[in-house]
Amino acid sequence: MMSRRGAGMYLGRRHAQGMGMIEVLVSVLVLAVGLLGVAAMQSLALRGGQSSLETSQAIMQANSIIEAMRANPTANYNIGKTCSAAAITGTDVRSQDLIAWITTMKTTIGSGASDTTTCGEILGCPANCQVRVYWDDSRTGTDQGGAARMVETRARI
Repeated sequence: MMSRRGAGMYLGRRHAQGMGMIEVLVSVLVLAVGLLGVAAMQSLALRGGQSSLETSQAIMQANSIIEAMRANPTANYNIGKTCSAAAITGTDVRSQDLIAWITTMKTTIGSGASDTTTCGEILGCPANCQVRVYWDDSRTGTDQGGAARMVETRARI
């Protein structure tokens, strides 16, 4: 004869059931939605990182032309918004500094020499220099501030 304890265990095992197909499908659906959310956040983080890199490059380029101006304090570095190194003429130190500045901006921030959206502008020197760097940041999308970006650095020479 079976004891009461043994009989209860036997009945419990017979009525136990595993997970149904519906429960498995719901858990897979919840997992998929969660993974899609993580992928969307990763994409947003990559775009923000690229925008941050380009902003840092623009600040470094503004500082590099300011240092060039300090090394050549008698020259007039003021130029309007210039988007092409070919627009700068001359063989003096000032012209070579500006050509190198525009060219370097196009290779570090822009998409190369043919880039038409990366530009530089220098105003108010030597008393109150305003160095502006413009570039297209459309890869980041409208949620990161839009396409047209500009960084301005002020300095006294």
